Amino acid sequence: MQRRTIKENAARYVLQKVQPALLGLMDGSVSTLAPLFAAAGLTNQSHKAFLVGLAAAIGAGISMGLAEALSDDGEVTGRGNPVYRGMITGFATAIGGMLHTLPFLIGNLNNALHLAYMVVVVELITIAMIRYKFMRSSFWSTVLQVIFGGGIVFLLGIWLGRLGLTG
Repeated sequence: MQRRTIKENAARYVLQKVQPALLGLMDGSVSTLAPLFAAAGLTNQSHKAFLVGLAAAIGAGISMGLAEALSDDGEVTGRGNPVYRGMITGFATAIGGMLHTLPFLIGNLNNALHLAYMVVVVELITIAMIRYKFMRSSFWSTVLQVIFGGGIVFLLGIWLGRLGLTG
């Protein structure tokens, strides 16, 4: 009976804490890539790209936090308190969007871009490792899914930034 309680507690922890945090990290990391890198390409200015990234990260955090908190009351699904889930998801979303935005505090756009590229790779691999550990998914499948999805949005942002410069 004790073993079952430990398993149930672990499952509850993953469902109520890890899953909302992972959802937020994934959304924040991926959803802010396109506006951030498009702004960098369009403006050619680190500071303006930083402000766009900051707005995207905070806006996404608020949006995802509200969406998670309002998705269900947790009673039927066992997902726990909706306010706590919303706060976890919102905070993780903002963090996920901010990590690759912070390099744009560097005045030199090329240096900021190169550092941001490295941060994106680390973010996506970290997300894949968290998914692998807590969601028990295949490591390489998870890495490919996260990097493929993030890569599409990343390339879209770069393409839109270049498209705006030629248009």
